[in-house]
Amino acid sequence: MKTAAIIGGGVIGGGWAARFLLNGWNVRVFDPDPEAERKIGEVLANARRALPSLYDKALPPEGALTFHADMAEAVAEAAWIQESVPERLDLKHRIHAQIQEHAPASAVIGSSTSGFKPSELNAEGARAVVAHPFNPVYLLPLVELVGDAETCAQASDLLREVGMYPLTVRKEIDAHIADRLLEAVWREGLWLIKDSICTTEELDESIRMGFGLRWAQMGLFETYRIAGGEAGMKHFMAQFGPALEWPWTKLMDVPEFTEELVDLIAGQSDAQSGHMPIRDLERLRDDNLVGMMRALKKSGSGAGGVINAHEAALPTPDAADLPVTVSRPVPQSWTDYNGHMNEAHYTEASAQATDRFMEMIAAGGSYFTVENHVRFLDELHEGDALTVTTQVLQGTGKKMHLFHRLHGPEGKLAATVETLLLHMDLNARGTSLPSPEVADKLAGFAAAHAGLPLPEGAGRHVGQRG
Repeated sequence: MKTAAIIGGGVIGGGWAARFLLNGWNVRVFDPDPEAERKIGEVLANARRALPSLYDKALPPEGALTFHADMAEAVAEAAWIQESVPERLDLKHRIHAQIQEHAPASAVIGSSTSGFKPSELNAEGARAVVAHPFNPVYLLPLVELVGDAETCAQASDLLREVGMYPLTVRKEIDAHIADRLLEAVWREGLWLIKDSICTTEELDESIRMGFGLRWAQMGLFETYRIAGGEAGMKHFMAQFGPALEWPWTKLMDVPEFTEELVDLIAGQSDAQSGHMPIRDLERLRDDNLVGMMRALKKSGSGAGGVINAHEAALPTPDAADLPVTVSRPVPQSWTDYNGHMNEAHYTEASAQATDRFMEMIAAGGSYFTVENHVRFLDELHEGDALTVTTQVLQGTGKKMHLFHRLHGPEGKLAATVETLLLHMDLNARGTSLPSPEVADKLAGFAAAHAGLPLPEGAGRHVGQRG
């Protein structure tokens, strides 16, 4: 099990700790703040609720989280050391000197800096690379890497292991890539509010009701390519390029940060969302991010492709008598107003189990469900560990009759789902016999499962019409 050392346990450092911890790493935290353990605990609670909901497979068992007052102890044996102290270059130099003194030679040393260049970080002999993440670190995959090419390549491999998307910046530049874009939007937003064009709420609505939704899936240039119609980007630039010379922006001007401007923006922000505690806002943000990122999984666009690649690398659990066809937490999106898993998602879980079993017999999508029978035996709740085992009741001819057991925490049986499927010819769109390879694999499972017990009544609910 790998170890990560987190130097600085604020919002970003806590997010890094959660990202590594929930992906099976041991995490050691160094932060003199007496509140560090509480703060990281609250970030971790949000992460435990949100990150597993992105996946249809279980994440690895959590590593061990420990807090250390000694830098040497914190970084000992660490494969990754992440510095996330405040954006003061003198402070970073002092911290990196301590890290350098005690860090293993093989460790990647990353800095969460949003603006400093590697040459500035390493001016006094450190060997850090920029590893700039985005909040919440435990959910958003992007990490901008800047620095030594060999170290960045090593960092990329480790970041992919924990489900992140490393983007290596070609040249070092102040604020890297994403923050330069955010800075431009931030400056323009300050002017729009200062000049009474809009309020903070109205500006936020213009983003989240419009281009923000487009950017999540296609970014900037792919979005504009579509705006160019069939002629693509060349037409778009010819049509809208001249507008760049119009006086639409105050991009190069910065409004003076007067007390009046700060009070104006802070007051509008309080009116916009001051009725919600920060932790509630964080959970709302996380739930929305999970929903959007799960939607992107289907197409593999943007962050969805990163999640799919990480999920494919997660281990499939071993089984004793019956194959484990689902192992995952119950996501919050599967629960109703009572916090219980909704009945429709019992069927969805069994459908995932059927799909996984068809992968095991190399059947692809060629068996179609014709009948289900669900028995609800116990409650399942958000975050509960859900395990499904699959037993083959019949596997001859065109028929495949499966019996899924849905187990909740501590192995308690929460439901059973019987499923009758028929093999289909996808070209003729009619029933057909499976290939000999599929038939042999299915028959092998049926023979192996034939002597296993079933709950009373199983095997009599579906498939009685022959």
